[in-house]
Amino acid sequence: MTLDAVKAAVLLFLAVLLQESLVAVYTPFGGAADIVLVLLLTLALLRGSVFGAVAGFCTGFVLDVSNLGTLGFTSLLLTVGGFWIGRYGETTARDRAHAPYSSVGVVTILYACAALGLHFVLGDSAPAGPVFSGLPMEVVLNLVLTWPVYAAVRRAFRPLGNADRIHEVRLVG
Repeated sequence: MTLDAVKAAVLLFLAVLLQESLVAVYTPFGGAADIVLVLLLTLALLRGSVFGAVAGFCTGFVLDVSNLGTLGFTSLLLTVGGFWIGRYGETTARDRAHAPYSSVGVVTILYACAALGLHFVLGDSAPAGPVFSGLPMEVVLNLVLTWPVYAAVRRAFRPLGNADRIHEVRLVG
């Protein structure tokens, strides 16, 4: 599992570099792809909720530092997204063909809405018009990225065996 953590850290760091240097600048039809989000969600889907939450927090922290934004803003959003999709993979749909696509599509929309809500709570200016006008294209670009990213992550990270999977939770008492 530590080898998985090291591989994930390297992949996510390279994704942050690629996102901040190249992809964020290219916005066809008003939307930009989010390689970091897609990679994090595929890792969380394959490795579980705790792995997704820790990877989301660390990746969000690196993104916040690289953007010189509000420290913890992206960390909070990516931690919640990584945890939710990791839990979705643990309980329902890790091996289903539609799981990566539905995860990326839903979380892309929820991420944008949560970012607007968090900006509002913090008192920052966050006009919703530009965010929602570019959101359909961002969803499409993220869904296009999902297939190659999921295939590469699935090849790099072996599927968990039965001993490694989280089974039914039993309540004590």
